[in-house]
Amino acid sequence: KMLRKVRDQVKKHPGLIPQFFFICLGMGGAFLYLFRLARGPHVTWNKNSNPEPWNKLSPSYQYKFVAINTDYKNLKKEGPDF
Repeated sequence: KMLRKVRDQVKKHPGLIPQFFFICLGMGGAFLYLFRLARGPHVTWNKNSNPEPWNKLSPSYQYKFVAINTDYKNLKKEGPDF
């Protein structure tokens, strides 16, 4: 029912097509980014099986989406293993 109203409005006002396109594109991009964050190795959904998953990450793991000044390949681990 709601999609029918949107379709009718787009037929009456074709200038709304780019607006709907970019809104859907932004919402899709936000969903994919949140999905990527939720699936990361540093996130725990079950605290019984692995309560601290971030301790198992190697120092060369690039956990940031974009790393401008950090070269993760040359990083060494500092500190003890837990």
